[in-house]
Amino acid sequence: MGKMLAWFVFSLSILNFSDSTGLNLQGDYILSGWFPLHNSDSTMSSTPYLTDCKQGAINKHGYHLVQALRYAVEELNNNTQDLLPGVTLGYQTYDLCSLPASNLATLQLLAQQDNTLGMDSRTVAVIGPDSSSNSFTPASALGAFLIPQISYEASNELLSNKMLYPSFFRTIPSDKNQVDAMIQILSRFNWTWIALLGSDNSYGLQGMQTLSQQASLHNLCIAYQGVIPGVTDKTTPYIRDMVKNIIKTKVNTIVVFSSKRRAAGFFPFVIEQNVTGKVWIGTEDWSVASIVRSIPGISSIGTVLGVSVKYTEFSGFEDFERLSVPGLKDVGPSNSQFNFNVPCLQNTDLYEMATKGFSLEQYDIVSSFNVYKAVYAVAHGLHKTLNCDSGECLKSKVEKWQLLQQLRLVRFSIRNTSFYFDKNGDPPTGYDIVTWVWTNGQWSFKVVGSYSPDPTDLQLDASQIQWTGQMSPVTKIPESLCSPECPYGHRKLQTGQHKCCFDCMACPASTFLNKTGYTSCQPCILDEWSEPESEACQKRTELYLSWDAPLSKALLTYLAVTLFLTLSTALIFLFNLSTPVVKSAGGKTCLLMLASLTVASFSTLCHFSRPSRIGCLLKQPLFVISFTACLACVTVRSFQVVCIFKWSSKLPRFYDTWAKNRGPEMFILFTSVVEFFISVLRMVLDPPFPSQDHDFYFHSIVLECSKTVSFAAFVELILVCVLSLFSFCLSYMGKDLPANYSEAKCIAFSQMIYMISWITFFTAYCVSRGSFTMALHVCAILSSVLGILGGYFLPKVYIILIKPQMNTTAHFQNCIQMYTMSKQ
Repeated sequence: MGKMLAWFVFSLSILNFSDSTGLNLQGDYILSGWFPLHNSDSTMSSTPYLTDCKQGAINKHGYHLVQALRYAVEELNNNTQDLLPGVTLGYQTYDLCSLPASNLATLQLLAQQDNTLGMDSRTVAVIGPDSSSNSFTPASALGAFLIPQISYEASNELLSNKMLYPSFFRTIPSDKNQVDAMIQILSRFNWTWIALLGSDNSYGLQGMQTLSQQASLHNLCIAYQGVIPGVTDKTTPYIRDMVKNIIKTKVNTIVVFSSKRRAAGFFPFVIEQNVTGKVWIGTEDWSVASIVRSIPGISSIGTVLGVSVKYTEFSGFEDFERLSVPGLKDVGPSNSQFNFNVPCLQNTDLYEMATKGFSLEQYDIVSSFNVYKAVYAVAHGLHKTLNCDSGECLKSKVEKWQLLQQLRLVRFSIRNTSFYFDKNGDPPTGYDIVTWVWTNGQWSFKVVGSYSPDPTDLQLDASQIQWTGQMSPVTKIPESLCSPECPYGHRKLQTGQHKCCFDCMACPASTFLNKTGYTSCQPCILDEWSEPESEACQKRTELYLSWDAPLSKALLTYLAVTLFLTLSTALIFLFNLSTPVVKSAGGKTCLLMLASLTVASFSTLCHFSRPSRIGCLLKQPLFVISFTACLACVTVRSFQVVCIFKWSSKLPRFYDTWAKNRGPEMFILFTSVVEFFISVLRMVLDPPFPSQDHDFYFHSIVLECSKTVSFAAFVELILVCVLSLFSFCLSYMGKDLPANYSEAKCIAFSQMIYMISWITFFTAYCVSRGSFTMALHVCAILSSVLGILGGYFLPKVYIILIKPQMNTTAHFQNCIQMYTMSKQ
């Protein structure tokens, strides 16, 4: 393995290898620092060609990173914290201007670990590189030898896989946390209809994939998704089409998960097509990068909300950079007479960078502090590995696996910040949420919130954000929805492939919805109801005849009148029991009839108030049994009159035999007993009980006795119907009898009232169960009672009270003689 690496290193050395070594400092233990000092993109080449880094543009950000490495090492070597007593750290830096440069640095480092080559193997850890794309190959190769690597800007979450990259650490949060922070921002402002763009490198592709996978879990819909390539003649039409597709989707929020270089190439096309008034969610790599915000016309694109690595005050670093080149404040970039004599800067390019006096922006400070923390993490790991707790470190050979184990356990405080690596080699660092601010054409950014990954927490002050509309700043938070949220009382009906696009459908009656975003309405509980489009249910009305209701008072008055007439008639008949009219009507049988009618009237009291168990058991039997007894008496009376006047000549002895054997009494008793046993049998086998009918009305509950209309109830009424029909037929047969004995018309009239009343009730009961129908039930009973009372008894009361001359034996005999003469 070592010989093969040495041969590969030798093969690459012809590519101007010596110019890539950069800045170095001798020490007992060496840190390999990998920083982008130039911008040279060789990824477009089909071969792994290593260009000359010096031919690329100077990367001022990389310069600050190199200075951060120097700053940390000098602090440690000066024993400011007495962390490594008796031990000095050195460094060897590399200019990672491209991916091949990153691979070359990896190969040289691995070659140094092979003692057979006789090279320096004091390098204990790698600090860098600056991007995820440049980290995968080194992380995999270094992991095979358990050489610790701590990146300060590589955030791709795939690098957290310890099976593939066992020795990789980083001081920047994983993109997994960044994705979650972005999702939290989108959810906070209810931006559910978004476009998602990612750069065509591992950083952008992996971040875009993770966010796309998480979107559906947070009710986010991606209307358009695209990959941002590098800008070439071939890709320019494609990028223009990307911008046009974003416009077509009518999204107002675009998430751009991209590296700063790809974002810098993309936004000019956005400005070119006059895309304004949008909200752009940026990653930590470009949201505060000068290469993006310095694009001409970038202020017109809309509101930029970015995720930025949490800022920590890095005091002393700016002074350190300024003092790296003595007299820099007085010397301009073009002063060639400046006497440069700083031992640590042995590279002419680094001298040129230092003399330019690059400004130190917050983006540079954050990344520089990440380098600073990485160096201190290695120092704390060496502190444990070299057993420095005794006061003097043991200058022994450090095995890489030993340092790797200690790095996993380091936990220290630096610049009032707690730092450690979790099980994936990631720090617990959160993010700042920043927004761009333009004042008179001058750019600045403002921290408007923060995000913490453990526990997950987003703090955001929307009032601090300057929302930019299409023409001017606005105060209202922009919306980015495919369909506006449905109002309460409406559910969502998805209309396309995206669940964010829907129609609002009104909730039907007896359902409600007091939340948004639901695809189904909630049913009301059994005792509640609601109208269509309701936000809440309300209590159902209970339908029953309460004692104090106006309708109930009217019915009770009706009952009182019925009872008064019935009892009054009973008293009149009782005091005139020996008169011909009473005798011809049935004598004492009339008193039984009137008593039955009174009981039937009292049965209506079971219909008032809430149904009870006893009330339901007695309600129908009281009426049916008493009314059966009354009808039996009417039938016997009709039969007697027909026998005397119609059948006496044909059956001369029949009536006498029937009367002497107590036929009338037995018939009345038999029919009453039969009806009684039918009612008892029904109450035993199929008893009614108080029930609540929730189905007939959706807004009311009918409180009634069960089985009002059932087979058992109709069986109970059969005998009543038979007696009614039989008595009607007998009365009709005696329609030509003497006036004092002819009750056909009266009985027919009473039966007609009886039938009409019950037909009306049953018809109403089939279509309605309200209080009015319950009142009809009471009216049917009382009408049946008044029908017989008015048809059978009141004519006789009229004779007794008004026409006493007709209530004599002579008058009755005269009527019989006239009837006999008319038949002859």
